[in-house]
Amino acid sequence: MPDPSVRLTTLPAAPGVGYKPQHFADIMRDPGGVAWFEIHAENYMGDGGRPIAQLRHLAERHPVSVHGIGLGIGGEGRLDPDHLTRLKHLCDWLTPASFSEHLAWSSHEGAYLNDLLPLPYTAATLACVADHIDETQEALGRPMLLENPSSYLVFDESTMSEPEFLGELARRTGCGLLLDVNNVFVSATNLGMSALAYLDAFPLARVGELHLGGHHEDADEHGAPLLIDSHDHAITEPVWTLLDETFARLGACPVLIERDDDIPPWPTLEAEAARAGRALARAVKRAAA
Repeated sequence: MPDPSVRLTTLPAAPGVGYKPQHFADIMRDPGGVAWFEIHAENYMGDGGRPIAQLRHLAERHPVSVHGIGLGIGGEGRLDPDHLTRLKHLCDWLTPASFSEHLAWSSHEGAYLNDLLPLPYTAATLACVADHIDETQEALGRPMLLENPSSYLVFDESTMSEPEFLGELARRTGCGLLLDVNNVFVSATNLGMSALAYLDAFPLARVGELHLGGHHEDADEHGAPLLIDSHDHAITEPVWTLLDETFARLGACPVLIERDDDIPPWPTLEAEAARAGRALARAVKRAAA
């Protein structure tokens, strides 16, 4: 278990944006109010070329967080040692302000899937995921943040709620948590639960970072709303409202704007980051009142 006195993240309590190479020139010219950037680890596990060169320039100017999507923390099998080695190499030279991964699985017996898949919240799953977190933190020599998933179903065998499961993982392993506000809204809509009740039950003391993204609106076979965590739309008004509720409970915290498909021009993302910054400023003002 990592030393509990070690900070979970050195990111500033300010808005960040998921970095995309097509925005490199705009960012170098003027990042506006964007204080930090996130990269997906799997895009930068190579040994050179333009992506690594641009990342080095970016990291010289701004804090960078590394977000993994392929480690499979929630899988039943062992972690891929080659993947973990490449991830360690990236973190060693980049020295990111934080590292995070998903509470999900995406591979099975060497086959990688295109989705981050859910898992049941049971004692057996808890022990397996805790072992994977311990292995990851030991290999990287740093604490990690674990992100709450977006959910589309509930497992009958689950014996604890998602906030309980995440809280116990944090207690056992010393990891921090990444609270994805859009995922909370997506899960609450799909499962017919209260997003505010979820926030009230969440172990906010272990949160080191917030994510904010868009989703796709659909319907199931019965006509009920079905939201897909797609990261290819603008952030919706209900999610912005939920961000205010999150800040009211949590206080100041780094907050990231995510956009992974249908990428808009840089000013569009900068504007969303500015709106997140205004929400953050309101929270700081309330706390000081």
